[in-house]
Amino acid sequence: MKVDEIFNKYGKKLDSAVKTEKVEVGDFSRDYLGFKKDMMPSLSKYEILCKNLGGIINLKIAKKDSDKIQKNLETAHLDVSPSQAVSLAFFSFLASFFLAIMISFLFYLLSGGFSFILFFLLTIASGFIFYYFYSMPARLANSWRLKASSQMVPCILYTVAYMKHTSNMERAIAFSAQHLSPPLSLDLRKVFWDVETGRYSNVKDSLDNYLEKWRETNIEFVEAFHLIESSLYEPSEERRIQILERALQVILDGVYEKMLGYSREIRSPLTNLYMLGIVLPTLAIALLPLASTLLGGILKSYHVFILFNIVIPFFVFYMTSQVLLKRPGGYGESDILELNPEYNKFKSRKPYLTALLILIPFLIIGVLPFLLQTGIAEVIGIERDLTFNQLGLSFLGESKLFDFISEGGKTFGPFGFFAVLLSLFIPLGIALFFSYAYQSKTKDIIKTRDDSKNLEKEFTNSLFQLGNRLGDGMPAEIAFAHIASSTRGQVTEGFFMTVNTNIQQLGMSVEQAIFNPKRGAIIYYPSALISTSMKILVESVKKGLQIAARSLMSISEYVKNMQKINERVRDLLAEVVSDMKSNMVFLAPLMAGIVVGLATMITVILGKLKTLMDIEGADVSVIGNLQSVIEIFDLTNMISPYFLQLAIGIYLIEITFILSSTLVKVDAGDDRLKEVYETGKNLKRGIIIYFIVAFVSIAALTLVASVALGGLSG
Repeated sequence: MKVDEIFNKYGKKLDSAVKTEKVEVGDFSRDYLGFKKDMMPSLSKYEILCKNLGGIINLKIAKKDSDKIQKNLETAHLDVSPSQAVSLAFFSFLASFFLAIMISFLFYLLSGGFSFILFFLLTIASGFIFYYFYSMPARLANSWRLKASSQMVPCILYTVAYMKHTSNMERAIAFSAQHLSPPLSLDLRKVFWDVETGRYSNVKDSLDNYLEKWRETNIEFVEAFHLIESSLYEPSEERRIQILERALQVILDGVYEKMLGYSREIRSPLTNLYMLGIVLPTLAIALLPLASTLLGGILKSYHVFILFNIVIPFFVFYMTSQVLLKRPGGYGESDILELNPEYNKFKSRKPYLTALLILIPFLIIGVLPFLLQTGIAEVIGIERDLTFNQLGLSFLGESKLFDFISEGGKTFGPFGFFAVLLSLFIPLGIALFFSYAYQSKTKDIIKTRDDSKNLEKEFTNSLFQLGNRLGDGMPAEIAFAHIASSTRGQVTEGFFMTVNTNIQQLGMSVEQAIFNPKRGAIIYYPSALISTSMKILVESVKKGLQIAARSLMSISEYVKNMQKINERVRDLLAEVVSDMKSNMVFLAPLMAGIVVGLATMITVILGKLKTLMDIEGADVSVIGNLQSVIEIFDLTNMISPYFLQLAIGIYLIEITFILSSTLVKVDAGDDRLKEVYETGKNLKRGIIIYFIVAFVSIAALTLVASVALGGLSG
C-alpha cells in the first residue's frame, strides 16, 4: 500500500472520530481574485490611471526608490509597477505645468500684461499635484495598513480561540479568514492562494512570508503569530494553553505601548499644523486689502483664491499626511462598512439632490450684487445700487450698499459692506449642502453600529455567564434558558430568548437555533463578535462542555481586555483630538470671522474717505492731508472684501474636510463612516459659527467706522 493511500485511509477515520467543522481552505484560494476585485473597487481608478497614463512616459527609477514604491504597491494590493506610478506623477506634473503656462498666456492676451504671481502660484500647485500622485502608493499602503491592522487583535483572538480546542494552524487561520472583515481576511486568503499556486509548499511558510511584511510596522502581530505557531510543538496541554494566552496578551500590550508613543509624538506636528495652516493664513487676510493697493494692483482676487483654496490646503494636506504615515497599526474601527444592513442608504445619491435645493437659494443670495448689475434690477423696477441715505440710514452717509466702482471702462468691486454680508451665504450654503447630505447618509447607519457596539458590551458579561453554566455541566440547550432569565431587562435578553424559543418550541439544534437563515437569532443581532462567539460555541461543544466553557470564558475575558485597551488608547488621544477639534470648529471660524470684519472695515473707511473727497463743498480743513493717503490706497487696486470673504469661507470648508479626516484616522483608524459623519457635523458647527461672527463683526465694525467718520462730512 502506498503512503498516500495510508494517509487517506486513516485520515478519513480520524475525521469521522473527531467531528469538527469542516473548513474548505481551497475555497479561499479559488475565489481569491474575484474576492479581491469585489473588496477593492475604490483602488481601481488609480490603477487605471497608472496603466493608461503611466505608460506614456517611461522613466527609469533608482533601485532604492523602486524597491520602496514596489513595497507600498504590494502592501496596497495594487497591480501596478513602480515605473508606472512614478510616470503618472511626472505626467501629471507636466500636464498641470503646461496648463499653468496656457492660463498665464491666456491671461496675457486678455489683460495685456504677464502676471508672474499667477504663474508662480500655478507652478506651486503643479508641484503639489506631482507630490499628490507620487505619494499615492505610500498613502494607499498606509490606508491598507490602517484597515488591516485594526483587525489584528480580533484575528489573534479568533485564531487563539480556535487553537484552544483544535490545535490545527491551517483550520485556525481559515476560521479567522471566515469571520474577519476585509482587508485582513483578504490577506489570510492569499496565504492559502500562495500555497495552491505553488509559491510555497505549506501554509506555515506562506504565513511566515506574509508576516515579514508587518515586521517593521506591527512587530507585536508577528510575535503573537509566532507564539501561536510554537504552541503546536508543546507536548503539555497546560503549557500550550499558556502560550496561546500569552500570544493575545503580547498584541494587546504592543498596541497600547505604540499608541502611547504616538499620542506624544503627534502633539507638536498638530500644533504646528494649526499655527502654519490656519492661524497665519487667516491673519494674512486682514493685510491683503492694504497690501494689494501698495503693490499697485499686482495682487488680484484670483491670486487669493489660488493661494488660499489650492496652495495652502495642499500644504495642510501634506502636513496631515506626514502625521498619518507615522500612525501605528493595531488599533481602530474593524467593522467593514459594506456589510452593514444600512449601507444602501450610505451610498445613495438622493441626499445630494435634496441638499441641492438648500444650496441654490443661498447661492442666489450670495451673487445678488452681481445679478442686479446685469439689468435684472430694471426688469423688477429697482435701482442697481442704493445708498444708505436713500434707505433712511442717514448715519451711514452716502455709502452704497454694494459700491461698484466704474473707472476707465472697467468695473471694480463690490466694496460695500452689505455685499460682503450677502457673500457670507455662499460658503454657508456650500457647507450646509455637504453637512445635510453627509448626515442624511450616515445618521441611520451610525445608529445601527452604535447599537451593535452597546450590544457587544453587554454580550461580553452574558458570554461569561454562559461559560459558567456550561462549566457546571449544564447542556447548552438548557443553559440558554437560564441566561435568558438572568439577563432580563438587558439588550441581550432578546438574543438568548430567541435561541431558547427555537430550541424548546421548534425543536432546533443549538446551531440551527442561532444560525438558521430564516429563524436564527443571529438575524436580529448582526454583530461580528456575537456571530463568531456562537460559531466557537457550536464548534467547541462538540469536544465537550468543559472545552466549550473555557472557550467562552476566555473570549469574554479577552474582549474585556480589548475594550479596556481601547478606552485607555482613547484617553491617550483624547487631549490631542479634542484640542484640534475645538480649534477647527470654534477658534478658527471665530478668528476668521473677526479678520474678515477688520478687512471689510479697512475697505469701508478708505471708500468713505474717497466719497467725502468727491463731495463738493467738503470741509478741506477737516480732511487735511488725507488726499495723499487716499491716492496711495486706491480702491480700484484693492482686492474686494467680497472676494476675500469668499476665499476664506471656502478655505475653512476645505480645512474642515482635511482635518476631520485626519482626526478620525488618528482616533479610529481608517473608518470611512465616521469620517463622513464627523465631517458633516464639523462643517455645520464651524461654518455657522463663522457666519454669525463674521456677520456681527462686519456690521459692528462698519457701523463704528461710519459713525467715527461721520463728522468729516461738510
